[in-house]
Amino acid sequence: MNQTTKPKYLQELLQVRLLVGFLGERAQFGWWPTAFYEASSRVFLEPVFAKTSMLAQYHGVLEAARRLHDEHLSVGSYHLFRLPEEIEQDLHALVQNGVAGDIVSKVPRNKEDALEVLKRLSPSSMKYSEGPTSIGRIQDIDSPSVPTAIAGAYFSAFSQAAKTYPYLVG
Repeated sequence: MNQTTKPKYLQELLQVRLLVGFLGERAQFGWWPTAFYEASSRVFLEPVFAKTSMLAQYHGVLEAARRLHDEHLSVGSYHLFRLPEEIEQDLHALVQNGVAGDIVSKVPRNKEDALEVLKRLSPSSMKYSEGPTSIGRIQDIDSPSVPTAIAGAYFSAFSQAAKTYPYLVG
């Protein structure tokens, strides 16, 4: 499958991943102690990763978020920041090849706007709890309801100053 024909669910997962990655950083909600999406990070990243600074930001936040989620979830479960290898490779390719440029450019760089976009991606009637929250099975990852449920869980948590870890079972 070529990069421009990747399924829509991958683009939706990437958008939610980028939004939550940004909102989880220390300047927003402080779920992880990184600042990869702050303007000042480019000063440090661009000399080392001249052509791939956006990819470096993405993977820096991804790893920080993955570690936090892995600490709170059981081994063998999947979450927004740890998906099956094939999906991880597809998401990486979207970012690396610039296909995700539209998605990345639409991710707001301030807390309020990012929350508003996350809210629009969320289901209106669902409420989520604090802590680990099962949202389905990994086999259903390509269902339109999965990125929506993930977005809803995080939006609810950020809005309530709580932490949630939505996961999919294998």
